Amino acid sequence: MPYGRGRAYDTDMTTTGHITTAEQLLQAPGLGRCELIRGEVVMMTPAGFRPGRIGGKVAAALVTYVEPRRLGVVITAEGGFQIAHDPDTVRAPDVAFVRAERLPAAEPLGFFQGAPDLAVEVLSPGDRASEVTAKVQDWLDAGSSVVWVVDPQTNTVSVYQGRGEATILRSGDALTGGELIPGLRIAVAELFAT
Repeated sequence: MPYGRGRAYDTDMTTTGHITTAEQLLQAPGLGRCELIRGEVVMMTPAGFRPGRIGGKVAAALVTYVEPRRLGVVITAEGGFQIAHDPDTVRAPDVAFVRAERLPAAEPLGFFQGAPDLAVEVLSPGDRASEVTAKVQDWLDAGSSVVWVVDPQTNTVSVYQGRGEATILRSGDALTGGELIPGLRIAVAELFAT
């Protein structure tokens, strides 16, 4: 299983059939949280209480800042982004932001076509470094401007942009929106505070 915090989906155990496309994934009721990675369904296990709470704080901070300013929309883990076709890849970051100018006139009921401008991944205890690196690279290759990797074990946030190294932020630092979300500032310490 090369990607995600989960296992490859065994289609023999259900009546949903063999799922290899984004459309088939969207039509598979009751499957649970998963991603489609290069035509293979990968189940996602729950991240845990603390990672979930921290992800909620990130989402709340983004919604509070971007929506009143009509800068775009914030999407949580239940949304999905189709970032590749044939074979299809549908990823679901813990939190995402899409700029207003990229939003279609009619909000899609299915997966958003393309990558979010900002993808946020909150690590769970079972995440492996190679899986996280692959996911970050998928987001950047698909067109995300920025990826934040939030680590509840080390209380750090790694910020990835383009092809450069990650900038690691600690409790005395602040996450900023840079050119993507001008004026946004989130104290790293606040994300991890109990």
